Amino acid sequence: MRTRPPHTQTQRSAAVTAVATALAAVAVLAVPQPAGAAENAPIGFGAGTTGGGSATPVTVTTLAAFTTAVTGNAAKVVRVNGLITLSGQVDIGSNTTVLGVGSSSGFTGGGLRVKEETNVVVRNLNISKPLAPSDGVTVQESTKVWIDHNSFSADRTHDKDYYDGLLDINHGSDNVTVSWNTFKDHFKGSLVGHSDNNASEDTGHLKVTFHHNHFSNVYSRIPSLRFGTGHFYDNYVEGAETAVHSRMGAQMLVENNVFRSTPVAVTTNRSSDVDGYANLRGNDLGGAATEVSQVGAFTTAPYSYTAEPASSVVASVTSGAGAGKL
Repeated sequence: MRTRPPHTQTQRSAAVTAVATALAAVAVLAVPQPAGAAENAPIGFGAGTTGGGSATPVTVTTLAAFTTAVTGNAAKVVRVNGLITLSGQVDIGSNTTVLGVGSSSGFTGGGLRVKEETNVVVRNLNISKPLAPSDGVTVQESTKVWIDHNSFSADRTHDKDYYDGLLDINHGSDNVTVSWNTFKDHFKGSLVGHSDNNASEDTGHLKVTFHHNHFSNVYSRIPSLRFGTGHFYDNYVEGAETAVHSRMGAQMLVENNVFRSTPVAVTTNRSSDVDGYANLRGNDLGGAATEVSQVGAFTTAPYSYTAEPASSVVASVTSGAGAGKL
């Protein structure tokens, strides 16, 4: 997508500035979660996602076996043993858990797609170098998806469009949790809502929680959210150009995150003709700027969660995020 410089904003009113300052100073009072703790079920908008549940696991080592194993809507748990090369994406059926074996199993060259499905879990996989037009994982027109403890990566030695997104969530998808993943060495991290022109499908949907993820040397889209509702808490971002991006009326709650070597931690006024909204609290910006043109109404998440303070996020995330940490 072509990125334009931020369009000129009218001067904020004194009231809005005061509200933004007050919100930024509020810290969540919570008991820290143990470093590296792996939940047995998703927290956040994706709560209730069970995937294949207690179905008898099937272990696969080839692309052909994997493609067959993840087809259909019956409950299933598919264990991937080894690194499988993909060309394009493999479609995952409903009521499925895809689980990597050990710390080095997964996919390279392409990715997985959850399209018009529900109740899918993707955990403990290495997903690398998804050649365009394939994303590492695409969630499209789907509900109840948990993306957890995966390691996503590419490189930044190629053109920014050589690879596609590491994790894209679009076309009215809903109730997704993205937790304890690593995203490394990429231009376009995670796009939530693919187009400014998709309001009719996306409005009222795209409810996504990101927590305890590590974004390292990812240029932007951490995440980029249009139209939807995003909760971004306890994440560690380092080496981005712009990180959290709320646009096209999206509502973002950004709390207790850590930003390092990142010029702009949060923006609401870039690249789209309609600004987004953001509320900030308890973050360690590390000197990063914020461009919050509109303070939003999303101040309380509609689910139970425990946000650890920013002071312990780096230790927790660096020790617990990514494949091989379950």
